[in-house]
Parts: sequence; structure tokens; C-alpha cells
Amino acid sequence: MTTSREDLLHAGLARDTLTVAAGRPRREHDAPVNAPIVLSTTYHETRAPEQGDRIYARGSNPTWDPFEEALGALEAADLPALVFGSGLGAAAAALSLVPTGGAVVMPRHAYAGSISLAADLAAQGRFELRTVDIADTASVLAELDALAGRFDAGQVMLWLESPTNPMLEVAELAVLTDAAHAAGAVVVADNTFNTPIVHRPLDSGVDVVLHSVTKWLAGHSDVVLGALVTSDPVLRERLLAHRTLHGAIAGPFEVWLALRGLRTLALRMERSQATAAVLAHRLVDHPVVRQVRYPGLPSDPGHGRAAGQFDGFGGIVSIELDDVVTADALVAAVRLWLPATSLGGVESLIERRRRQPAEPKTVPEALVRLSVGIENPDDLWADLDRALQQASDRHRDDRAKTPTVGIMNTQAGTTAGPMVDAPANAKTDATMD
Repeated sequence: MTTSREDLLHAGLARDTLTVAAGRPRREHDAPVNAPIVLSTTYHETRAPEQGDRIYARGSNPTWDPFEEALGALEAADLPALVFGSGLGAAAAALSLVPTGGAVVMPRHAYAGSISLAADLAAQGRFELRTVDIADTASVLAELDALAGRFDAGQVMLWLESPTNPMLEVAELAVLTDAAHAAGAVVVADNTFNTPIVHRPLDSGVDVVLHSVTKWLAGHSDVVLGALVTSDPVLRERLLAHRTLHGAIAGPFEVWLALRGLRTLALRMERSQATAAVLAHRLVDHPVVRQVRYPGLPSDPGHGRAAGQFDGFGGIVSIELDDVVTADALVAAVRLWLPATSLGGVESLIERRRRQPAEPKTVPEALVRLSVGIENPDDLWADLDRALQQASDRHRDDRAKTPTVGIMNTQAGTTAGPMVDAPANAKTDATMD
């Protein structure tokens, strides 16, 4: 038994306090301060099983309870969260809410695993998949309106992700959620990037919140987990049934690690966001960087929406360089940043996203995603600045070494002068995506 979620919420505790206080064992004499790990596949039966009894570990494990209570409290849900063996396992459970023959409206830019899974299910005939520019409110509303005329209530799902991965587009969450509900749709929001420290989608009326716990919540790049949160008891029962019947369960040790990581979530997010803002502002003025995507920048298209909806701007920055060669050279040149996929750990990660074959083709080839960790911001900047300049210089040198091919003047029978390269930081049409 853990500290009551209702007691903590009714006490009016702040989110940073909840990360520490929620999911603790009750205050009883000789009881542990931290919830223990329970490693058991089955449980004693001294009578016929009743509703709520633990019978087999595929259905329940005491180690899950503290984490589920804590995450439910953080998202201000009326019910505990549900932990899954991975973020994609949680996404599969959420998509299972769409009946066969229904429809899903999903951002064209989102977690590649969610897009790939939805596309695979659509190809199998499970449902129609409609991808939209989630930042274009009018087009999303038009899509929902069109589907409302073809489908009954409960047959359509609106999938939200804001900011989007990796383009960091910002949606009008409450407006889209209200419109989706008016059209009879269920609304799921992936809150991985923001975490409940920055935003609570349930407060905007969203039905189900998804997390890749692997990322910010656990925060140490050492577990693979997912979670779903809802205040709707009917939806929660359906999601729980999917988890149990499909075996999408989490190992107790991984969940225990995730709860330990959750305890420092507020501190890590505070540091990551502060450093991300510093880096974003410096990158705007860097001669090698073509464009900076970060909702915290006043010049960013999503800044106004983010400032009005969120309690921060997150720890992800995306930058575009002039070409793929320079982007790959940047990733190869860093020494403190780690060239790896994933995000949300204490260490800062860098990746050119289009290296991943599942990444949407509308993501620019030379876009580099930065997941900002908790290192010293000046150290991160020094490494990034040096690597950017090194990547640009190397590309310029390589191009200078390439043999120049003259242009034959067919009328005169002579060769024209050498072709002139554009400056390394020129914004040419050839590199536009």
C-alpha cells in the first residue's frame, strides 16, 4: 500500500514535490521509506481469487504500484497510471481503443515508432490513417469534420504530440481536443517531450496521456518502459486488459529504477530546459547553423502557443545545417555530446534524425536533434561550437579538393572557367527540403 494519490493531490502539493512524495509506502512503524522490489511470478492463494487479488505477475506486481500511483498523481489523474514494457507497447494499447474499420488522425511528424505502428495497422486494414500538420489547426479541424460525417462516435482517434518529434511544432491542444470530442473522437496525447512538469494534457480534456518512460521520466538511459494515464475508468480497464492479454508488461526491476529516476525529474527538467534555452539563443547567431527550432525562442513559430499552454519549453533543440555532409560531420566531431538516438537522459545526445529509415521524409535531411542533458551549459556549448566549425571547415576543404570540371563551350570548342562554389553557409535551393 502506498501513500494515497488523493491525499497528496488534495494537499495541493506542487508537481516538483509530487515527484518526491508520491508513491511512497505508508508511514507505519518499521516500514521502508522506499518501496521494495518484488520478484515473484505468482502469489499465495488461500481462498478462491476475487476481483483485485494478485494471481499471476502478468496481471499485477506490487513494484508497479508506487510508480503508477506517482505518475498518476503527477498527471493529476483520478486513477493510477498503467506501466508498459516499452513506449511502443503503450502506443499499441492506446491504438487498440480504435475499433476495426475506424480512423486515426496523427501528426505527420511524431515519434517514428508511433507513426510506423499506425501505418502498419492501417496497411492491415485495422483502421484508416490520416496524417496532418498538427500545427495547422484549420486543416486538423477540417479533417475531424470530414471524418465525423463518415464515422460513429468512438470510431475515430485524434493522436496529439506537441511539441512534435523532431520538428518541435506546437498544436493548440485544448482547441483540437474540444473539436475532436465534438466529433465523437477519443483523444490521446503523447506527453513524452513535455513531461507533467511542463504540461498536463488531462487538464486540456485529453482522454489518454502516453509516455515513453524510457526518456525524461526515468531519465538515465538505462530502462525501456512506457506508460498510459487516464481518468476514465472504462478506458483504463480496456487498456489494462490489452496489457494483460498481450503480455506488454514491465519487469519489476526496470519499474523500480524508473521510480528512482522520477524522484529527480523536476530538477533534471529545470536544468535541461535552462541549458536548452541558452544553447538555442547562441545557435541562432552561429554562422554554420541554418535554422534553429525551439519553442522557447520568441522567433519560433510555436512560441506563442507554447508560452500560453506550457510551463516551460522543454529540453529538445533541433537545428538545420546546409547539407547532410556537414550534419554528419557535426555528429562525428562532438566529444562531450554523445552521438546516439533516444533522448531525455542526464547525458546530452545528438543525432541526425533522417539516418533513421522510419523518420518521415518531410523531416529535413540535415536536421540534427539535440537532447540537452544536465552537464555544464558552457561545456556543452564549447563542444558544440567547436564541432560545428570543424564540420563546416572539413566540408569546405573536401569540396575544395574535388577536381573541378570545366564547362564545354560547344560553339567555340573551348572550356569555360572553373565553377565557383557557394559559401559554406549559403542558403541554396539545393539544400531545401
